Amino acid sequence: MLNLHRKWKQLSRLQRSLILFLLALLLILGLLSYPSITEQWRGLSDREDWLELNDPELKAAPPGVKPVLGPAAGDAPAPAAGPHLEPAVVLDVVVDPRGPNVPILPKPPIKKKTFPNRRGPPNLQKDGNVSDTVGGEKQEQEAVQEEEGEEEGKEKKIVSWRGAMIEADQATEPPPSANEKEAAAPPAPVNPADTVPLEVSTGPADRLEAVRDAFRHAWKGYKDHAWGHDELKPISKSFSEWFGLGLTLIDSLDTMWIMGLKEEFAEARRWVEKELSFDKNVDVNLFETTIRILGGLLSCYHLSGDQLFLEKAKDLGSRLMPAFKTPSKIPFSDVNIGKGTAHPPRWTSDSTVAEVTSIQLEFRELSRLTQEPQYQEVVNEVMKMVHTLPGKHDGLVPMFINTNSGQFTHKGVFTLGARADSYYEYLLKQWIQGGKTEDDLLEDYLQAIEGVKKHLVRKTGPNMLTFIGELSHNRFNAKMDHLVCFLPGTLALGAHNGLPGDHMDLAVQLMETCHQMYVQMETGLSPEIAHFSLQSSDGRDVVVKPADRHNLLRPETVESLFYMYRFTKDTKYRDWGWDILQNFNKYTKIPDGGYTSINNVRDPVNPGPRDKMESFFLGETLKYLYLLFSDDMKLLSLDKYIFNTEAHPLPIWPSPPK
Repeated sequence: MLNLHRKWKQLSRLQRSLILFLLALLLILGLLSYPSITEQWRGLSDREDWLELNDPELKAAPPGVKPVLGPAAGDAPAPAAGPHLEPAVVLDVVVDPRGPNVPILPKPPIKKKTFPNRRGPPNLQKDGNVSDTVGGEKQEQEAVQEEEGEEEGKEKKIVSWRGAMIEADQATEPPPSANEKEAAAPPAPVNPADTVPLEVSTGPADRLEAVRDAFRHAWKGYKDHAWGHDELKPISKSFSEWFGLGLTLIDSLDTMWIMGLKEEFAEARRWVEKELSFDKNVDVNLFETTIRILGGLLSCYHLSGDQLFLEKAKDLGSRLMPAFKTPSKIPFSDVNIGKGTAHPPRWTSDSTVAEVTSIQLEFRELSRLTQEPQYQEVVNEVMKMVHTLPGKHDGLVPMFINTNSGQFTHKGVFTLGARADSYYEYLLKQWIQGGKTEDDLLEDYLQAIEGVKKHLVRKTGPNMLTFIGELSHNRFNAKMDHLVCFLPGTLALGAHNGLPGDHMDLAVQLMETCHQMYVQMETGLSPEIAHFSLQSSDGRDVVVKPADRHNLLRPETVESLFYMYRFTKDTKYRDWGWDILQNFNKYTKIPDGGYTSINNVRDPVNPGPRDKMESFFLGETLKYLYLLFSDDMKLLSLDKYIFNTEAHPLPIWPSPPK
């Protein structure tokens, strides 16, 4: 340092001034170029939606205490606690290395962000602090996970369909053997030429049979390569575990019953009887387990009258109850169904609002069937608390709620996408389920729809498509998750049950937009997230960022098409559903059995298969397509059944005597 100082002093005044001037010039040029660099990165994904949230409320949850049942419905509840959720374990076991003989093409570049040694709610981790987004970062994380051929040492992740990311850091099953590891083969892309396209048909009977064929094809892959396991990996002909509870099998049971696939149903029932056990040391996600497994078992009981399914549902329901032993009665996200313990995610004491308010249909029905009131009491308490909480915005709710304080957290961010969506759906459906007697539920639903119309509804500039955006601290973002496409069907269901006619008007407009999210893509399949152009000069209504171009075989659009056709009898909704089924067959069908999620709906030549078939493809997507094409309006009449958010039908309760 002394030598440098001496040399600096030896320079003339002019030389020193020139050096200082050059350094200052370089600094100014660097500052001027910084925004353009950051804007280039922002264009790659939805990361501009991130909000830094240094929230002092996020503290470790104290040991749970037993919940005290609150006053009768209608009494004002005391403040409660908690936001977010996160599921459990993933174990990928490779069984058969053989895959379709298709050349392997390079995958499109994906911008990754890793979260070492942490599981987190949909994109809730950043440098150790809890962060939040305007509502779509969940899908971005889905775009960068699911890479099965990653280098050894990198974390494996699996995605909850509501956006929760689960990392395989706590295996509940033995790891793959050395032989199984050697059998692992990198997935090959789906070649559209190798798929088996559906024959074009206009007859309802032919379309019904086409859906049955699609189900049989998906089921064949599951039966051959993933039987009794959670999810099929159709390209590598193997499977992955989430909870180790036969997730796809149970999710598919009522679909098989509805489709009249008696042999398949009988074989799956035998597995439930002989193999399904909940007495295992495994953490499960309360929400996902409730809507998929508990809902699936209850639905099968009602459809078949088989007592086996009710007994299994009672066993599972009792094992989920420890989740409600929190300081606030807002349930924890995770339950160990073998140990009878529950806890929040490791990164926060929050649960997501959608998840704690979208378990009510199932628990309420379990109480009605068993005549054990505790199941209904704990979930009704959650709804009563949310009804009175401050922090809403004209009926719109934040995405997170704290299990310690019972208060909303990360306030000011409102979305109908991930982490909030099914809250609105279950307000209406609980009101219908209970015979339209619970006025608080109806009040909250009507107020929320008015909030949606006031703050979130916009039209595109080019073709005036109506869409639902997001709001972050009064900043509007023209971004809509595919998950939001549940809303047309929900609005139509409300209008069918006597709610304002303008709900149906909005449903018709939004249904068109969800349809356009498919037809404006080169594969005819919707991306996970769409952005909408507000300026007429933009030319294109739907814009998709590279990180959002994946398709997970989701059901929300065909779900709404089913409701819209049932209530309007407009055949265009059937035609739209038929187009979607044909494109699933063209771009996601694996010749040897099964369907796969894809990475890029904008590339019909190489859509980029992800080697994963979500359980909801059989449990929801194909079920709603079948019901859409059925001419039997009494098949699961919407005046007698209400569908949970995983498409499992539950009966509407008889109206109480007046």
